[in-house]
Amino acid sequence: MTKRDYYEVLGVSRSAEESEIKSAYRKLAMQFHPDRNPNDKSAEEKFKEATEAYEVLKDSQKRQIYDQYGHSGLSGAGAGGYGGFGGFGGFDLSDALRAFMRDFGGGGFDFGFGDIFGGGSRGERYHRGEDLKIKIPLTLEEIAEGVEKKVKVTRLGTCEECQGSGAMPGHSRTTCPECRGQGQVRTISKTFLGTVQQVRTCPRCRGAGEVIAEPCKACGGEGRIRETNTVKVKIPPGVSAGNYMTLENQGNVGINRGQSGSLVVIFDEIEHDQFTRQSDNIICQFPISFTLAAMGGEISVPTLNGDYRLKVPPGTQSGRVFRLKGKGIPHLNSYGSGDELIQVMVWVPTKLSSEDKRILSKLNESASFIPPKSDKSFLQKLKESIGI
Repeated sequence: MTKRDYYEVLGVSRSAEESEIKSAYRKLAMQFHPDRNPNDKSAEEKFKEATEAYEVLKDSQKRQIYDQYGHSGLSGAGAGGYGGFGGFGGFDLSDALRAFMRDFGGGGFDFGFGDIFGGGSRGERYHRGEDLKIKIPLTLEEIAEGVEKKVKVTRLGTCEECQGSGAMPGHSRTTCPECRGQGQVRTISKTFLGTVQQVRTCPRCRGAGEVIAEPCKACGGEGRIRETNTVKVKIPPGVSAGNYMTLENQGNVGINRGQSGSLVVIFDEIEHDQFTRQSDNIICQFPISFTLAAMGGEISVPTLNGDYRLKVPPGTQSGRVFRLKGKGIPHLNSYGSGDELIQVMVWVPTKLSSEDKRILSKLNESASFIPPKSDKSFLQKLKESIGI
């Protein structure tokens, strides 16, 4: 589905100041917040859309990329990723709720949202499980082709003994007498700034709103036990170290049968013994003999998908770079690939036989083997060939 323009989503101009963007988002977020629109998928989508637009436009760096390249710029490998992996993992509801509570939740103080939304943050009220993070190392070959990885993840899953209720079979939960089922307690204190109302999670029921008379022996009343699952991660071509993707509902199960958290998969690159990556290009330094550099010929150079026959013209200077179009890393979320840059380096032997020395001494007398002393054009060409 085509995304709408972020400025259009928030209803602001492209020259809008940060304060205007924040105000426009706050108005939309309060209108479409899931707690004010229960079981309304349309409102939920609008809330996510507005939050995603706000996350980009409030950040000067992301906004600059968006203004220049649009949505495609943010989905590239260099965008840094938000709400998913570099833009392609999706911006889910949990991301949107965390962003909203970060900037408008008050950090434990009630600024009016508790009463509007039924008391407290969604994370506390609905007991969403914790997010988990894992790191997957990848070779350049895997990055170039894309790969599916199977990883073992240890997480907190639903207790089979009590089916996540936390209570022994035959027993049930009762309303917490301390918070009366609200999951939160409020304290009011007077300061020189005025009256301050503070909201915190109920210490007795830990925000559940209910207590258990007979806790489950298997899980200690939490409703969760530690388990190890195998998760398949489908990694597209072109990812970079530090990129990540978010797998929903693969994190810890929430307390009291709450929604599961997410699994954040962070990618790393394994150092290659032949190639160095530079954006989507790869660089390879390849040694050639003096005679090949002088007379020219063909060499077999490595690429990420097999060897390639490269023609070396006569008189090739050490440090010259040859470009193999499309032999690099595929562009993430886009067509085409980077290039492979082969830098040939003339190898000088360190041990010579008597016959070798005799031949080279003879060649050294030839005018063809005397380098120019102050040929500026030659020096300039040499610098250009090695990228100086």
